[in-house]
Amino acid sequence: MPFYGWLLALSLAALTGNTIPAVAYESTERNCSLSPPYLPSTAVNTTLRLQELREQMVSLNIFAYIIPGTDAHLSEYIAPRDARMAFMTGFTGSAGTAVVTQTKAALWTDSRYWVQAERQMDCNWELEKDVSISSVAEWLISEVPSGGKIGFDPFLFSLKKQEEYSINLESSNRSMMSIPNNLVDKVWKERPPIPPEKLTRLPDRVIQRSWQMKVEHIRHQMRDNPYEPTALLLSALDETAWLFNLRGNDIPYNPFFYSYTLLTMEEIWLFLHVDRVTEELKVYLNSSCNGSLCVKLQSYDSVRDVLQTYVAKPGVKVWVGTEYTNYALYEVITPQEKLMTTSYSPVLTAKAVKDETEQQILRDAHIRDAVAVVQLLMWLEKAVPEGKETELTAAAYVDKCRSKQKDSRGPSFETISASGPNAALAHYSPSKDTSRRLTVDEMYLVDSGGQYLDGTTDITRTVHWGTPTAMQKEAFTRVLMGNIEISRTIFPSGTRGVNMEMLGRRALWEVGLNYGHGTGHGVGNYFGVHEWPVGFQGNNIPFRAGMFTSIEPGYYKENDFGIRIEDVVVIVPARTKYGNNYLTFDTVSLVPYDRKLIDTSLLSSVQLQWLNTYYETIRRLLGPELDKQGLHTEKEWMLLNTEPFTETESSASVCSSSLTLMALAVALLHNIV
Repeated sequence: MPFYGWLLALSLAALTGNTIPAVAYESTERNCSLSPPYLPSTAVNTTLRLQELREQMVSLNIFAYIIPGTDAHLSEYIAPRDARMAFMTGFTGSAGTAVVTQTKAALWTDSRYWVQAERQMDCNWELEKDVSISSVAEWLISEVPSGGKIGFDPFLFSLKKQEEYSINLESSNRSMMSIPNNLVDKVWKERPPIPPEKLTRLPDRVIQRSWQMKVEHIRHQMRDNPYEPTALLLSALDETAWLFNLRGNDIPYNPFFYSYTLLTMEEIWLFLHVDRVTEELKVYLNSSCNGSLCVKLQSYDSVRDVLQTYVAKPGVKVWVGTEYTNYALYEVITPQEKLMTTSYSPVLTAKAVKDETEQQILRDAHIRDAVAVVQLLMWLEKAVPEGKETELTAAAYVDKCRSKQKDSRGPSFETISASGPNAALAHYSPSKDTSRRLTVDEMYLVDSGGQYLDGTTDITRTVHWGTPTAMQKEAFTRVLMGNIEISRTIFPSGTRGVNMEMLGRRALWEVGLNYGHGTGHGVGNYFGVHEWPVGFQGNNIPFRAGMFTSIEPGYYKENDFGIRIEDVVVIVPARTKYGNNYLTFDTVSLVPYDRKLIDTSLLSSVQLQWLNTYYETIRRLLGPELDKQGLHTEKEWMLLNTEPFTETESSASVCSSSLTLMALAVALLHNIV
């Protein structure tokens, strides 16, 4: 989804000449300039569904209809039944916006997905590459006549998005029209149902704070807030799941369930599909009493009406986090004096800092997860030269390895298993139509993760089973240098990730290379693999001890190869000679990098020392787990691939200490300003 850090990355790419234009592949992408147009087998015929949607638009007298790629909770990962943009366009990427008029249809998505869009969309659709709302608004102004109305579902718009559209359209004599009953749903005849599974509670062994303790902690923050909110509305799916220590199965790869929460000092309303709550959970939630720690179970669809009734009371004020509250709920909180807003709710900021139990079990989950990744890499090392394995079989293998680990709950996202030119697509996942055979002549990138009862994992490794080119080896090493430079940085508590993000790019910038995605994101405890608001983007919160984030620089050479090195780290206190309240990163991912891709002559002595220390940590933590599971061959492989690098192999070409000081100076200036 569009965010400041992504726009910054695109701007930097343009400045360095490292843009990522779409490339036409003769057999895999559409060609609408031919007569008749060429469509690959992966393209979806959208003619009939567009016709039916336009009939709905005519009945409401609207000239355009906006279809975001999200759900009513503004989630990044959505359930199949909420994939309205995908249903209408055929495009299944996780970020985008579609717009339909009576004569045209267009999709906006970022450069990660341009090639994918060209493969999946038919020629009814235009592909727009400027993902800003102003770009969409300009297109609407050019296609919608003066005085025309533009329809949208307020449940799929954030407050910020609705305001941006309105501002961009206000002087054009075109207006936005809120339509709470989604028009796509009316033409989607086989829309998937809500999963029938019952909700579950987390076992006590993975919990340090009960839901009652969490509720009282949040209420304490409400009491201390100078704006005196009387209620807190929780809209993001992970907010309610975290608050009550509950998990569900409504979103693929994410243990969430459809829900909202309205919390006051005296009452708790939980909006969900009540038929999915067991009698045991009703007792757990104290749902039959009327006290301040008794949860009133309400129908999921009643949240807007209940909120409106509450707001009608005198002297109330509702606190909402604008990043995840949809416009349909926001617009009923009137007048303005009854509304209090922050970017993120106190639940999201509290959840971002893991308690002692959460930190330890998340570390433990990463140890077991490393076993599965080591098994994959060792197997591929032997199997690929035989010429029988593909991107799909590799993805299936790592999923199988994870499934055998203790407390496994499946993958945390669809595995990115990519070789050669497919790896140049940063978020590619293989299908039967696109899966390539793995060979010793190409680089291979695998980005995968697991859900465990005690944690969520995400790790990327890039390997080469033959002889890499000099350029591939240099690019890999410079990506590794970026990973190391961030990982070893010491910084004041409260520093924002965006202010040190440049460390991940500096070694690449020096030779005119770059990457077009963010440098890292938060990670949860059996939650979302992309857990906001932690990370390196401009709208992330400042770093504090106890937060977990990924660090994942990369480089992608179009139609050739892709490189990404991703590790999850926890923010811990740092020992310094003079100052207190300083932090650093401790890497919890425990899989070695491909030695043949590392050009040690590019590494400074400090970087080399960090790498050897990291390999010692892998041996110390992963070795006993491999012994415990009886995986002696895997342990031998791990020991071989974590042999220390010698100091004589390294000659520093980048003064890493200088670039760290420079970046921290920039960060401090940003924090002061």
